[in-house]
Amino acid sequence: MSLTRIVAIVVLLGAVGLATEATRPVAAQQTPAPPPPALAQPNAPAPQQQPTQPQAPIITPPIRTTTNLVDVQFAVVDKRQKFVTNLQKENFRVLDDGAAQSIESFSRQTDLPLRIGLLLDTSNSIRERLSFEQDAAFDFLYNVIHRGRDQAFLMTFDDQPEIIQGYTDDLDTLRTAIQRQRAGGGTALYDAIYQACATEMMHPPPPPGSTQEFRRVLVVISDGDDNLSQKSRSEALEMAQRVGVVVYTISTSTEWEKPDDEVNPSTSADRKYHKEGGDLILQGLSDSTGGRAFFPYRVDDLNQSFLDIGDELRSQYSLAYAPLGRLVDGKFHTIKIIVDQKDLSVRARAGYYAAPPTFAEPEP
Repeated sequence: MSLTRIVAIVVLLGAVGLATEATRPVAAQQTPAPPPPALAQPNAPAPQQQPTQPQAPIITPPIRTTTNLVDVQFAVVDKRQKFVTNLQKENFRVLDDGAAQSIESFSRQTDLPLRIGLLLDTSNSIRERLSFEQDAAFDFLYNVIHRGRDQAFLMTFDDQPEIIQGYTDDLDTLRTAIQRQRAGGGTALYDAIYQACATEMMHPPPPPGSTQEFRRVLVVISDGDDNLSQKSRSEALEMAQRVGVVVYTISTSTEWEKPDDEVNPSTSADRKYHKEGGDLILQGLSDSTGGRAFFPYRVDDLNQSFLDIGDELRSQYSLAYAPLGRLVDGKFHTIKIIVDQKDLSVRARAGYYAAPPTFAEPEP
């Protein structure tokens, strides 16, 4: 091939290359070629990754549930005031503030342990009847306390309430404490009930064994004539209702009784022909808390009364219900238990306070 032909071919190939380059898109010309991958160097440290930012957790508000369950213990008696203990759930209806409720649970409470507060009036107004009170107090404990199961404490009140003996099941110890008391001073009855409920009755010693159920009972022996309390009667009653205390009262006033020959022996615990101020106060405290008031004439009349209290405390029913649509508003709400037999009557507390709920916050 001649030199002239070789030069012509080279010139022709260069022209074709320039034409091809001219037809490429401008964007392609401006995009640099990616750099070749770096070769791994021996013993080179691994590249560090940038830490990822943690996302804020989605917080779901805790679901809070409130079990507003109302528990009521009550007794049923016939026309002769004899306890009726063979009824079933179907025999009862419950009204809460007048509205019918569904009974969630029902049982017969035949032998719950007792936590008893004995409140003994030692004011000057009962000086002549102090011995009567002391005998009445011990007779009650002797008939009711079961050693190893029940416990009682002694509180006296005159100018102010005072704990004389803390919780114990030792009857000799209680009797000694009762017999040491002397009368004098004013009568702070409401303060005594308030303090007994707010302190001793709020957190009594638990019963032995696995069961944690027990009954809170106050037995008040007094003439009911309060003249020195800082707390009002309504405050004392409210505290008893909030803690769930049943109050039994025994009047030491011995005025205006019926003559013995007009008294039916079966009603000897209620001899009063007319009840004055102090007796009506004692009656109201008992009725409002589901207890009972007694008006004995002689110490001998107390025996049947105390036996009745002991039987009642261990011959009761218990039911529970959740009030429909009820807010835990801290207000007082009435309870009425109706039995389906006309010749029977129910003895129960008048109502309860719907305490505001307390929530346990979830752990972080």
